[in-house]
Amino acid sequence: EVQLVESGGGLVQAGGSLRLSCAASGFTFDDYAIGWFRQAPGKEREGVSCISSSDGSTYYADSVKGRFTISSDNAKNTVYLQMNSLKPEDTAVYYCAAGSQGCRPYEYDYWGQGTQVTVSS
Repeated sequence: EVQLVESGGGLVQAGGSLRLSCAASGFTFDDYAIGWFRQAPGKEREGVSCISSSDGSTYYADSVKGRFTISSDNAKNTVYLQMNSLKPEDTAVYYCAAGSQGCRPYEYDYWGQGTQVTVSS
């Protein structure tokens, strides 16, 4: 059974940091790209950052470049999203997902349950 389990969300003040974790199981980790997506109320789900487990190539949305860092620990089948200099507009439910390529939601097949990130001003 494919499982993606997010953790690390919470409430933080603007300028603060959080680290999200995504623990994956039930599929061959190296064969997939793992991505972080977010969805704020009334908005579409968007790709935040994605990483290829095979070659480590990464993608960042323009809105998070220089503030967020994605990394992968293939030995633990876990992907992290380090989020620094958080802004109120980063507030959303953050989802971890596994897919074949790219960083657009429709390219991803398996999804976690999501973790809430709230940034207060």
